[in-house]
Amino acid sequence: MGLLAPSWAGSAAAAATGDAGYLRALLDAEAALTRAQAALGLAPEAAAAAVTAAAAETHRYDPRALALRARAAGNPVVPLVADLTAAVATRDPEAAAYVHRGATSQDILDTATMLVCARALDTVLPDLTRTAAALRRTAAEHRDTPMAGRTLTQHAVPTTFGLKAAGWRSLVLDAHDRLACVRAALPVQLGGAAGTLAAFHAYAAADGAPPTPDLGSRLLARYAAETGLAAPALPWHTLRTPVADLAGALACTAGALGKAAADVLTLSRTELGELTEGSGGSSSAMPHKTNPVRATLIAAAARQVPGLAAVLYGALAAEDERPAGAWHAEWQPLRDALRLTGGAARDAAELTAELRVHPHRMRQNLDATGGLVVTERLVATLTALTGRAEARRLLDTAARRTAERGITLPAALDEVLNEAPPAARHEDRPAPPGDPATPREAPAAPPEAPALSPSRLRQLLDPTGYLGSAGALVDRALERTEHHPQESA
Repeated sequence: MGLLAPSWAGSAAAAATGDAGYLRALLDAEAALTRAQAALGLAPEAAAAAVTAAAAETHRYDPRALALRARAAGNPVVPLVADLTAAVATRDPEAAAYVHRGATSQDILDTATMLVCARALDTVLPDLTRTAAALRRTAAEHRDTPMAGRTLTQHAVPTTFGLKAAGWRSLVLDAHDRLACVRAALPVQLGGAAGTLAAFHAYAAADGAPPTPDLGSRLLARYAAETGLAAPALPWHTLRTPVADLAGALACTAGALGKAAADVLTLSRTELGELTEGSGGSSSAMPHKTNPVRATLIAAAARQVPGLAAVLYGALAAEDERPAGAWHAEWQPLRDALRLTGGAARDAAELTAELRVHPHRMRQNLDATGGLVVTERLVATLTALTGRAEARRLLDTAARRTAERGITLPAALDEVLNEAPPAARHEDRPAPPGDPATPREAPAAPPEAPALSPSRLRQLLDPTGYLGSAGALVDRALERTEHHPQESA
């Protein structure tokens, strides 16, 4: 139910991946297999109809009872096949023989898992599209809204909130592209006991059908068509690329959303106040608080999904034609990763749609260092007058005084520029015995302080005039649409 998982509780992805969703997918996989065999003449049409009808009556099957009985065989397919066979027999006793015919448990559970993944991703992708659309609006609106850029937690140089929002959007679109590509490639699974499809040939021969070497390929293609999944080149019982690719895409998506959430959490701190959630959460003890709950839940998901993905990547090292343990280890981590990512996408769509931006606080914080945020610009300007080393010395000294004495950068810089730097000193030293006396060089003349008019200095210290290509970068980023994946994805 998600009592301790508000990150995904109540989300569409949670519904798609719940026990009821998995049961529905398992029954769909069984029914599709019988229909695929009927389409190739390997089962009667009446049997396909009976199995499909019995599989549609999900109320006949108890997920808890199946879970408990699954302990005997190690997976829920075995008890489900028994229940489905009994349900079909009540409709058509002869059709019951065609339930699960030729398949192995992993065929059905892997196919059902891919159906669950497809249905879950079909809820995640629209949320990512909505998130990207909201961020597009935000980036365009705040294309030129100045704020402090921060590196290693400290003010660095000015940037714009539009550029930050455009960066969030770029990550969301990257995640959308990857998930969309994985979604399109999710494959059906059908290989029989050890990936050779031999049982289907045996049943066909027993029914009097002529030998057909391509029977397995034809059946696999038809099964894919019946489920709406992709047809793989090979059975992938121990070739777990589809799961690993999905794991990577889910981790990428959670991380992309987590980046935006991390920034929202930082910028919504009381002392910064540059952003607030449209409808934050309350505190059980402090009435004044409005907590950034959605960003918090997204950040929590972003920290969990990579670990789940690591488990799924580890399952690639699966032994033999069907493994003991590696396959079983995938089930719950994959479901959790889908749920967490789906919940994060839902929360991100809500967060970005209602995000409140406070430009006046951004400007206040931008001015908080008294001009230090543009020292890079001043170094570049003074370099042309004094050389790079001297320009850096002047600005290092002025910045240190600003921080230590609490004065503004213009005041500190005015002091430094009007101080004559110490002349280079050369100590008189006696010449070594036997060496000719070394003539003393004349002391170097102190460099003159560079001339900067008050108006020019004010211009250089204006952080809104040092935004580089931020606006152009936003424009470029917004040329990318929400609906067309990049060719490189």
